[in-house]
Amino acid sequence: MRTDIAEPVRLKDYRVPDYLIDKVDLDVKLHPTATRVMARLAIRPNPQGRPKAPLVLDGDALVAKRIALDGIELDMQNPDPKFGVITPNQFTLTAPPARAFTLDIETEIDAQANTRLMGLYRSGSAYCTQCEAEGFRRITYFLDRPDVLSIYTVRLEADLSEAPLLLSNGNKIAEGKIEGTSRHFAVWHDPHPKAAYLFALVGGDLGSIFDEFITRSGRKVALGIHVEHGKEPFAAYAMDALKRSMAWDEEKYGREYDLDVFNIVAVSDFNMGAMENKGLNIFNDKYVLASPVTATDTDYAQIEAVIAHEYFHNWTGNRITCRDWFQLCLKEGLTVFRDHAFSADMRSAPVRRISDVRTLRAQQFVEDAGPLAHNVRPDSYFEINNFYTATIYEKGAEVIRMLKVLIGDDAFRKSMDLYFDRYDGTAATIEDFISCFAETAQRDLTEFSRWYHQSGTPVVEVTSSYDEVEKLFTLEFVQSCKPTPGQDKKLPFVIPIELGLVVPDQGDLDLGATRCEGVSAAELSRGVLEFSTPRRRVLFRDIPVRPVASLFRGFSAPVRLDHAVSEADLITLIAHDSDGFNRWQAVQTYAARLLMHSVELIRANKTPQRDNEFIGALRILIEKSADPAFTAQAIALPSEADIAREIGEDVDPDAIHLAREDLRKAIGEDLKGTLHATYDRLADDGPYSPDAVAAGRRALRNTALDLFAAGDRTEGALLATCQFETAKTMTDEIAALGVLAQLPGLERERALAGFYRAHAGDALVIDKWFAMQAIIPEQATLDRVKALMGHQAFSMKNPNRVRSLIGAFAAGNQTQFNAPDGSGYDFVAAMVLELDAKNPQVAARLLSAFKSWRTLEPKRRTLAERALRHVAGAAGLSPDVKDIVERSLA
Repeated sequence: MRTDIAEPVRLKDYRVPDYLIDKVDLDVKLHPTATRVMARLAIRPNPQGRPKAPLVLDGDALVAKRIALDGIELDMQNPDPKFGVITPNQFTLTAPPARAFTLDIETEIDAQANTRLMGLYRSGSAYCTQCEAEGFRRITYFLDRPDVLSIYTVRLEADLSEAPLLLSNGNKIAEGKIEGTSRHFAVWHDPHPKAAYLFALVGGDLGSIFDEFITRSGRKVALGIHVEHGKEPFAAYAMDALKRSMAWDEEKYGREYDLDVFNIVAVSDFNMGAMENKGLNIFNDKYVLASPVTATDTDYAQIEAVIAHEYFHNWTGNRITCRDWFQLCLKEGLTVFRDHAFSADMRSAPVRRISDVRTLRAQQFVEDAGPLAHNVRPDSYFEINNFYTATIYEKGAEVIRMLKVLIGDDAFRKSMDLYFDRYDGTAATIEDFISCFAETAQRDLTEFSRWYHQSGTPVVEVTSSYDEVEKLFTLEFVQSCKPTPGQDKKLPFVIPIELGLVVPDQGDLDLGATRCEGVSAAELSRGVLEFSTPRRRVLFRDIPVRPVASLFRGFSAPVRLDHAVSEADLITLIAHDSDGFNRWQAVQTYAARLLMHSVELIRANKTPQRDNEFIGALRILIEKSADPAFTAQAIALPSEADIAREIGEDVDPDAIHLAREDLRKAIGEDLKGTLHATYDRLADDGPYSPDAVAAGRRALRNTALDLFAAGDRTEGALLATCQFETAKTMTDEIAALGVLAQLPGLERERALAGFYRAHAGDALVIDKWFAMQAIIPEQATLDRVKALMGHQAFSMKNPNRVRSLIGAFAAGNQTQFNAPDGSGYDFVAAMVLELDAKNPQVAARLLSAFKSWRTLEPKRRTLAERALRHVAGAAGLSPDVKDIVERSLA
């Protein structure tokens, strides 16, 4: 494993490859400990590259067995430096021919020993690969960069009993048994040039389900999903989601699938969520397998979204890839934007938007506010694996969403069509992408592109005033952005502000019929202000009564809004705003305000007071609920991490926990009857359906149960126990277990033991069991987590198990990870070091739990820094972990 961390890779240093690889023929003979890979590379000098440059091929811990140039063998025992220099991590051809030539390379791989899960490895008894970002170099020496596009033909060979299923990219063109042996082969050909990171193979004994999709041009596409034997029925929902994704991409973007087959393989050992390899997607099985008794409504929604995301990559990522890894947001941000839109169409659009923004704020806003902040398109990196971040994915999607808000739906679709037509089959850049929108919309997007070049979350401060005599309503906007690592000063962002004016008991004013100053007619007609200067002032005339400004409707820009809205105005927005997102936001703003004030009181040894207006507003929301899914989101309080983010400095996690529990208790006590009635009203004994309406009803019912139990622990425990014992769905079972897990006593331990007995054979369900215990906010939880690490169902080699137990503790247990004695920090630091020797990617992700350490109160901050310095001082750190810890401490 590499332990060096060289100079950073910089965007400004990019240059085109000196050589191109037009064709790759791979012959892979699978073996658990000695897989042989024979690669024949058809190489030619790049006319745009440096003439007579050496050919430097990337490798990573490779064992080279044979290398030949145009049939001339390199002496592997005594290589001639004039011919080439070979190490496990690089092969240099010193003086390549100034013409097209062929390079034959044979390597040997121990897939069984590959615990990094990059390159070729074993998941259970199956062989599989993960090549993004730089895993192909662990299979053979190659120009392992995304701007080298090649046509692949792959021959796979394996023992028939061990791996009867052999899959790779493209279409299968041959297969058969090898006479006189127990082995067989399959040959796959992908006619579409692709980057090496999109290569994949799978070999194993798997169960399969099959279906077909007819494209709008009449082509028949064979679909296959391959899973562990016995789990085939659990893949049915994923297959349905795949077909809906294919139809949606045709309808919304005119994009048809371009091969004869599309395969998905689900494996249990996977560092990421899924991988979009051309025609052969490989998935973490948690995003494929589902049944009513093993998967929650959230699991179903995530499966639908991830299936769509990886399929949509066929055009936004595969057919058009990124020129270099600095352009990662070009494929990931764009594809997240597309999968968000798909999920909004499949489910409740307002509820999906709320969910997306919750994720953005919880993950990306925190990232942008700490030492790991970086641009949507970074300027440099030490380890590219560490840039698969919320900034690249979630903020990258928001940038594209803003672009659509600014230019409108029609221009956006035309721009996307131009992008597909112009750059199909190429490796593109952000500039290429933006140029299509500038050309179609006929506008200069230079200033808008600052979203790609500047890190940090802008703050928009808004002051509103109303002149009753002049009937004049004024809005003043000021934008700013705090310094981030490497960027002390920021230029103004182009910020689209979708807005409305809401009048109590009336609803929205018609902006189009309003006389205004400081705003264009086009902005008024669309209800979108373009805020691109440090300050802006807008006046609305002839407004008969004081309105309440509804700003950033639909969360039209990824900013923090600082608007001193009164509690009465928040109640108006909750009751009358036509924008679902801002109705939810008004509830969250009110709740956050109460919680932050309570934290101040608790830290001053004072008792928080109940706010009857807020609790009354929740009562009305529940009793008049027309959309249960929305109501469930609205009455769910901001999380402890949300409140910590809003406080921003001198954070005391214990005080936050006490404040939130106090408010939950007050709501549960005051709304006891309403919550119980809602719980009873939404009971459903019918067959399970994962659709949005049914899921919304379950969500509200279980949220009501949670709040009810917060107000009355005794009766709440009885209700939760009854639901747990009679639940017909995992959604209801895990919700009841979640309530019981927060209540110390025998009921909790009995429920946890019963849950394990019922689901001991299902690893994905047991992950929920691990996570539920890891987030118990009690001092004994760390000892519980340590004990569970010795459980027979836990393995440090499996990323899902690590994330469910140690990851859940670090990211989801604010009080115990941030224990005032530093024990939580020390434990996670020790786990990072243990994992780093096995799987650096997982270790680095776990270490990112420290990203907000500088915002803590002084005692905890000192202890967190001590733990980070302990990691930094360890010998032999991987580049992944070394990069994260050094940036965290910078």
